[in-house]
Amino acid sequence: MPPNQRIRELVPAVTLTMRTLAIDYGTRRVGLALSDSDGRFATPFDVLHVNSSDEAFPEILALIRREDVRKLVVGVPLNMDDSVGPGARDAAKFGQRIAAASGVPLVLVDERLSSFQAEQGLIDRKRGGEKLTRQMKKNRLDAIAAAGFLQDYLDGKLAAITLNEL
Repeated sequence: MPPNQRIRELVPAVTLTMRTLAIDYGTRRVGLALSDSDGRFATPFDVLHVNSSDEAFPEILALIRREDVRKLVVGVPLNMDDSVGPGARDAAKFGQRIAAASGVPLVLVDERLSSFQAEQGLIDRKRGGEKLTRQMKKNRLDAIAAAGFLQDYLDGKLAAITLNEL
């Protein structure tokens, strides 16, 4: 028996799964995207229509448990001058609440212009012949934005940020 074969028999195969949930936080809509179990590909998941962050909280916690999420990536909309505005503070605080309640590590990323890029992608799809109504675009936009910044994060194109101003 080759030595490597014996080692394989003694050490069970370890499957590393790193399912990541991205959250594009908004006061009326919360976009969600999930990575695959290998943590390589991001897919838009859902858009929660809410009146307050408290409405999204239990649904997101249930999703984290159901999908065995191991990392949270929350988009923080920094201002164009890199300053932290109220929207960025709210998104970061929401992410911290979710992380504390779920026990899942939190990563904050700069997501400014992610909704713009997602909208441009939908416009391109419509120009390509896809039938998209205004309502369909509105219902998908935030999840597509979340998938966009999640994919950039997974690809190493988007670094984690820290906010000292919370």
